[in-house]
Amino acid sequence: MELSIRRLKESDWDLLTQMWSSWEWDEHLDKDLLPDNGTGGFIVEKNNEPIVAGFLYSTNSRLWTIGWPISNKNYRGADRKEAVELLLKGMENVAKASGCKALITLASNKTLIETHKKLGWTVDYKTAYEVSKKITQNE
Repeated sequence: MELSIRRLKESDWDLLTQMWSSWEWDEHLDKDLLPDNGTGGFIVEKNNEPIVAGFLYSTNSRLWTIGWPISNKNYRGADRKEAVELLLKGMENVAKASGCKALITLASNKTLIETHKKLGWTVDYKTAYEVSKKITQNE
């Protein structure tokens, strides 16, 4: 069977947290930090086995962002790279159809960066740091 891409559903949440845990992410993301409360993204599967997922953030401008790509660490299929390409192309197509004029993302994984380059993304190799702060309401 071939790869398929679909929108994330509420019922995918446990699967996503399992994938984050398998990669030993220090903290899982809160749903309310993700587009559409954790359903604003896409997942690529083969025979109902998840391979890779990611989130598409729309903004109040025509610049959107792709965030938090995560893969199934246990998936060993030869089509893993093809699945990542399908995810990125799918999100790009949705963004384009919605009026988006540019996409940005963060990437540190060399394979993921090379996949973006293959798909026509510009890669800036200057050193940059991801800087974030989790805001608590008790501060």
